[in-house]
Amino acid sequence: MTYQDIQSKINLNKALDFGDIFNKSIALFKKSWINGLILQLCMFALALPFIIIIYVPFVIMMIAQQESGYSDPETFSAFFAGFSIVYLILLFVGIMVLSVVQVGMYAGFFRVLKALDHNESVKTSDLFCFLKMKYFGRIVLLMLASFIISVIAIVLCYFPIFYAMIPLSFFTIMFAFNPDLSTGDIVKLCFSIGTKKWLITFGLIFVSSILASFVGFLLCGIGALVTTAFTYHPLYFIYKEVIGFDKQDEIQQIGNK
Repeated sequence: MTYQDIQSKINLNKALDFGDIFNKSIALFKKSWINGLILQLCMFALALPFIIIIYVPFVIMMIAQQESGYSDPETFSAFFAGFSIVYLILLFVGIMVLSVVQVGMYAGFFRVLKALDHNESVKTSDLFCFLKMKYFGRIVLLMLASFIISVIAIVLCYFPIFYAMIPLSFFTIMFAFNPDLSTGDIVKLCFSIGTKKWLITFGLIFVSSILASFVGFLLCGIGALVTTAFTYHPLYFIYKEVIGFDKQDEIQQIGNK
């Protein structure tokens, strides 16, 4: 769909039913929970090396302090004086790569939700359909736009971020189903749908987050790996009800590009 097509559908401001979307989200979650679990496990596995990068310097510093008998107050500053540049570069690159992969995989997860919702077959590899070089630049620009908007909202005494967090939550799904749109168009469309559907989106995200956290807690914490992905289901159905999809098989389209 073109930018004009999507904007026209958003402008219709179709009425949404909270209960209907929530019930559909639960029904779809019953089909998608295993895919959500795989997604969270992949996210954890990818994040682990960068967690090590972040904490290894502190471990080394603590060992150095122990060897010096905790009597050398210059150990911390001396260690980071020679290591800080390399450390910061690795940290920045690591966070950037991890963020790009995260956005790409969540975009793939929205594609999986669409396939499952339409009773189509899915493969684990569908989660990685956006992890291609052709999408790297677009995802980086989208992340940069999200970062700039968030910083501006925070600078404006935090209240604007309370509003902006809903349009920002549509960035990934809008990209997932419209990867050929420019970053500017995606941002404008997300703020358009986020503004018109702010209240119901906030309510659904809030309730689904509480439910996912509660169930995850009941399952001894580890259950959060299964339930976390549930919070993305209401966004999928809001997008589906307001904008909808082309009849063509979009997953196949991406695989053939």
